[in-house]
Amino acid sequence: MNRIGRAFWLARPGQGELRDVDLPVPAVGEVLVRSLYSGVSRGTETLVFRGGVPESQHAVMRAPFQEGDFPAPVKYGYLNVGVVEEGPEELVGRTVFCLYPHQTRYVVPATAVTVVPETVPAERAILAGTVETAVNALWDASPMIGDRIAVVGGGMVGCSVAALLARFPGVRVQLVDADPARAATAKALGVDFALPADALGDRDLVVHASATEQGLARSLELLAAEGTVVELSWYGDRKVSLPLGEAFHSRRLTIRASQVGTVSPARASRSYADRLALALDLLADPALDALITGESAFEELPEVLPKLAEGVIPALCHRIRYP
Repeated sequence: MNRIGRAFWLARPGQGELRDVDLPVPAVGEVLVRSLYSGVSRGTETLVFRGGVPESQHAVMRAPFQEGDFPAPVKYGYLNVGVVEEGPEELVGRTVFCLYPHQTRYVVPATAVTVVPETVPAERAILAGTVETAVNALWDASPMIGDRIAVVGGGMVGCSVAALLARFPGVRVQLVDADPARAATAKALGVDFALPADALGDRDLVVHASATEQGLARSLELLAAEGTVVELSWYGDRKVSLPLGEAFHSRRLTIRASQVGTVSPARASRSYADRLALALDLLADPALDALITGESAFEELPEVLPKLAEGVIPALCHRIRYP
């Protein structure tokens, strides 16, 4: 067995490189995984790529198998699907999801991988981490039958939330984004679409995921009285101003944070493993293929990530294919 792997590292903000990695022999209770695909989570990973993680959040932002420290050099990423080549007999040959960075092969505890259901193709399973974020957000939001809901921000997380909300009985969902091209994505997910100026108001719930000050302000404007904005955006080192001196108090509006780092208190009896397994089950829906908007070979990552960060390659989730 070849004990050398290759990994993508951020050498310094704005510049990545591929490095050889010596792989250990798996110990008892460990697995050796050969990567099939990984996903670039454009929002978070491009923030890391440009060195925008605030120092106060360095510990919070660490990925489970990150090496190095922010801002760089650092090996970062958390959407990996591969095949178990060595390990416990019941896992060898199985396709698994792991919160691992971009690397051709890697060794992790067997408890760190989750078997991908046979109903979910490996190519789509890279979305598990993002759909898990959407699951947690909806546990926090607790939408009710018949709710009028807007999802502001048609990125990877926002579209995942919209896709799950489309399954709720009687719920009317509108995806709101400044990019008219997101209308096609909304259609594929089975929800309505509107530009910010045309979005329907009087919403019982707004899920905000645009990571912009304007998007959060518009989310507040779209709420009905007593409504709630669930804030999913990660702003990194940017400051955000809000019009809280207008009708915010008289209409008794609420802004609630949601973050995947902890399981929602609304589902305190569920574990992280339960949440991830649910996300993988939900990925049996082929409509979610609309969230994967491009693909590149692993060897191209040092050239691809700057283009993703600059918006030269427009993307929701960009899939990385391994040899």
